[in-house]
Amino acid sequence: MKQAILNNIKNIWGWKTRRKIVVISVDDYGNVRLANRKARENLDRAGLKALSRFDALDTLETRQDLEMLFETLSSVKDANGNHAVFTPFALPCNIDFERMAEEGNEQYRYELLPETYTKLAAMEPAAYTGAWQLWQEGLDKGLLAPQFHGREHLNLKVFEEKLAAWDPEVMACLENRSYTSISDSGYPTIGYTAAFDFWEFTENKKFAEIISSGLDAFAEVYGYRALHFTPPGGREHQSIHNSLLEGGIKYLDTPLIKSEHQGRGKQTKSVNWTGKKNRAGMSLVVRNVVFEPTHDRGADWVEYALKQVEAAFRWHRPANISSHRVNYCGHIDPANRKQGLDALKTLLEEIVKKWPDVEFMGTVDLLEVVSC
Repeated sequence: MKQAILNNIKNIWGWKTRRKIVVISVDDYGNVRLANRKARENLDRAGLKALSRFDALDTLETRQDLEMLFETLSSVKDANGNHAVFTPFALPCNIDFERMAEEGNEQYRYELLPETYTKLAAMEPAAYTGAWQLWQEGLDKGLLAPQFHGREHLNLKVFEEKLAAWDPEVMACLENRSYTSISDSGYPTIGYTAAFDFWEFTENKKFAEIISSGLDAFAEVYGYRALHFTPPGGREHQSIHNSLLEGGIKYLDTPLIKSEHQGRGKQTKSVNWTGKKNRAGMSLVVRNVVFEPTHDRGADWVEYALKQVEAAFRWHRPANISSHRVNYCGHIDPANRKQGLDALKTLLEEIVKKWPDVEFMGTVDLLEVVSC
């Protein structure tokens, strides 16, 4: 009963349409978190625990991951004959582990995603040869419609401070071409993977350059300027919205109820909905369906998501399905990928069966309709 009430409450406010539109927003693509099974085993031996499924399973998408994802998305068509679309909220940059090692791990260095794939294809050809070419194919065929998730999926303040202190956890990660299982960021308001978290409010000023260079890198890597942004690993303060707007971002993901850090642990709250404008004039976007099929929560994820889609359509809202890449990763455990993709296919098939007039699209396609 509580969940049913929640499903309806989060659809009360916002843009309405009689069209039954489904978009799928998936975070973390393009990010190197855990290199491979051997890296996980090495980190275990070094005392770095897998604190979440992300620490245990979340690797850069392999050729097999993409091939099987594309097969799943292509297998289900909407009322107009269009296949399902992933909007991967993607990173264009990763840690340049080799350059950092050459320089004695004294300074943070990053590289563009195609370079990461080139290196991995040489190191693990069975998994990564042809993977970046498949990314291009996914873009060309409209299976993937990536948008901006930040420059890299880490908090630079935390990384640099731990690097300067030769933190043993960070050193173990760098030795294993990973950045995961960090037990403590050192700050109560900063997640080590959350690029735009901060402790002192003045730290927000440093984010302008990360946003500008990140958006330029996104355009170079993915072939177009991003229009839609969701922050990696945490929530941003509105003080960086103008930097995002100046870089071309028109749409901003936000929770229904957003806690916004004001510095030194002080928080304020706001209520949001899809179509609401922020102070910078950007349109806000609220995801209203959660689908994490490899997260063990003791429930049927397909049924859980379908009830949320049903609530969205009942209130004449588009269904914005929120998910993460880790659900579709099989580099470390192929069974994880199978579980995630099997559930995704079933969900898409059930949606088409229950609502034959459904329309699949990317988030920007939806938001251009909302803005009309």
